Amino acid sequence: MNNNAFYGNKLRLARTLKGLSQKELGDSVATSRQFIHQLEAGLRQPAVDVLNAFCEILQVEPSFFSQPLTNDVKPEQCHFRKRRATTASLIDRVLAFSTLFEELISYLHEFLNLPLSNIPAIDNVEEPYTAQFIEEAAENCRKQWKLGLLAPISNFIRILENFGIVITQFSGVSEKVDALSINRKYPIIIRNTAKESICRLRFDLAHELGHFVLHDGLETGDHLTEAEANRFASAFLLPRAAFLKEFPNLLGKNIPWNFIYDFKIRWGVSVKAIIYRAHSLGLLNAQQYRGANVFLSKSGQTRVEKFDDKIKPEEPELFPKAIEMMAKIGVSPTKIAQKMGICPSLFSDLTGVAIKENVPDNVIPFFQKRLIHSI
Repeated sequence: MNNNAFYGNKLRLARTLKGLSQKELGDSVATSRQFIHQLEAGLRQPAVDVLNAFCEILQVEPSFFSQPLTNDVKPEQCHFRKRRATTASLIDRVLAFSTLFEELISYLHEFLNLPLSNIPAIDNVEEPYTAQFIEEAAENCRKQWKLGLLAPISNFIRILENFGIVITQFSGVSEKVDALSINRKYPIIIRNTAKESICRLRFDLAHELGHFVLHDGLETGDHLTEAEANRFASAFLLPRAAFLKEFPNLLGKNIPWNFIYDFKIRWGVSVKAIIYRAHSLGLLNAQQYRGANVFLSKSGQTRVEKFDDKIKPEEPELFPKAIEMMAKIGVSPTKIAQKMGICPSLFSDLTGVAIKENVPDNVIPFFQKRLIHSI
């Protein structure tokens, strides 16, 4: 590392992570938008006082800018549903967060035996995928992960983490998108914790898994790829073999809501997803499907459904345990932040791990012989 170097793309990364435009950052340090542009393009170097001002505003250390950017996440590697209100600034924040968080995960892999990615690959098949192909892709994923096709998944987050997918959240972004994911060497899903229904959170996670399996290397967010990911999520959470075995053919019959809610509690899937699955497998006709959705809407179950509280909440375990294990071997969160060149406050924003600033860290020296620990 060259301590005298200043990498302008690291300034762009830190700026977009904070959601600032070039003009807003320039105004904050009493300089111009043009000067910020020149810095980010590598055409200028900042004076020390300007550099210190950047660090204060962006919650980084001077060393942050002297470390080259080697893992810039590209838009086509990031999957999330674009809403009408989705701004370019929000997209940039997503990419900046993904880049920095991936750097953190890569660093943890140097010390810990974290699970490696084991997402099933699919053969080259022309898009759009057929419904049958998506059905089989979901079934093959369950088979590869030895989940079978006849039983519910008790803890979906744990399953995803066991196969190398890191689940996290990011304040300021998570609540503005349903869910988003990055499929690179270390797959990451950023979940929306603002959702009150654990069932819908599970479906969002299965949706992102669908993107990993079906859309590796493709830019998503359009109606077609979102519909494909939804179909995958439905088939993965409610495999047709089990569904056809347990769910009655209700064509032309009244919907037995007590049975539907019992089915929801057993499988940990929302009623909305259940009736969608029943309709797609020909167990409900179009009129029944519409009527069921109208019932959910009129009974105030659009966002939160009856018996959501009967589904056990699931929380990410892999990343918190990794941070805990790092501390046990002498690499505290404060030291990780120092290694990345960011302030403890930004580390907390990125990870949800609260650490205090300017607290002496009297533990094993950071630059010690590397130890590999399993987790």
